[in-house]
Amino acid sequence: MQPNQAAPPPDAAAPGHQDPVRHGRFSSKTRLILGAALLAIIAIAVIAFQRLRPPQVIVETIAPSTVEIALAVVGRARPGALVDIKSPNAGQIIRVFRDDGDTVAADEPLAIVRSTVEQAQNDADNARAAAARAEAARAKLAYERTRALAADRFVSRAALDEARASMLSADAAVAAAVAQGRATAARTGEFTIRAPMAGTVLVRPIDSGQVVSTETLLFQIGSVQGVEIHADVDETYADALRPGMAARASLSGTATQFAARVIEVSPRVDASTGGRLVKLVPDRATGIPSGRSIDITIVVATRTQAITIPRQAIRDATTDPTVLVVDANDIARARRVKLLAWPSSNAIIERGLAAGDRVILSPDTIEASSRVRPVAHATNHAPSSGE
Repeated sequence: MQPNQAAPPPDAAAPGHQDPVRHGRFSSKTRLILGAALLAIIAIAVIAFQRLRPPQVIVETIAPSTVEIALAVVGRARPGALVDIKSPNAGQIIRVFRDDGDTVAADEPLAIVRSTVEQAQNDADNARAAAARAEAARAKLAYERTRALAADRFVSRAALDEARASMLSADAAVAAAVAQGRATAARTGEFTIRAPMAGTVLVRPIDSGQVVSTETLLFQIGSVQGVEIHADVDETYADALRPGMAARASLSGTATQFAARVIEVSPRVDASTGGRLVKLVPDRATGIPSGRSIDITIVVATRTQAITIPRQAIRDATTDPTVLVVDANDIARARRVKLLAWPSSNAIIERGLAAGDRVILSPDTIEASSRVRPVAHATNHAPSSGE
């Protein structure tokens, strides 16, 4: 029996056994740990790169151009002449001759208001006028007889003068009765409502049998020829408008435009709306129905070499207008600008920017004096029309 031999140490390599570390071989668990560590390192590197990398911003390079300073408002069409017709006398409508859309001639009867009392008064005045004429004829005959007798000295001179005075008094009574009859007839005629001009009946809110007052609208008539466009313009901007200014107009909801011009700017400001009435007329006759809403763009002025930028590129536009401009070193610099006080889709810059400046379009997410990565705006905005 051979003496006992000591067992080999645990780290002693058995014959044919290779060390995995020494020979570059790892267990599955080791490989997973190493892979996770590598991924963590890569993620940390990416995050650090993203945080340290300057943010990307969209910029627009300033290029002056010719722009229109214009005012966009909504108006309504109405006839060149528009008349509201009311009765000068209260009463009951007994007949209506015309309806909405009818074309009428000047002085044409439209409706009749009951006038029984006035008609009776007119008949009475006519009767009194007839009686006065008969009395005048009698007085004239008496005068002629008296004059013949006076020629033969059968009556005194005083009798002749009395006959003449009676005749003249009778003639005056006839004139007074006739005048009273005309006045009564005119008053009776006021109960027949007539068209004050030729035109089209736009509104007829009454019906036969209705009792109306002197404030009741009976008819509204618009002239056949001529169309006006009325718009209420805020007093702040109406001050810049003048008769003769050109305008573009289109029926609301349509794309077809037609030319128009300003003919009147009301000198009065409506206290309830703070606006002034502006009247325009189309350059060519158009069949626009009364009351139709119309989109209007009034051209106030044209500027050459004007600078415009989107309004979202401006910080504190109402208090301290500022923009962020990217300098040659790609550093965002704050710059104050002065805006033209005018309603427009794109702000018109009067001072603070020049050709070639790169303006950041979304400045709210960028701090001044920070480095950025400018990217040119994909499509330059159209020149501002000042609308």
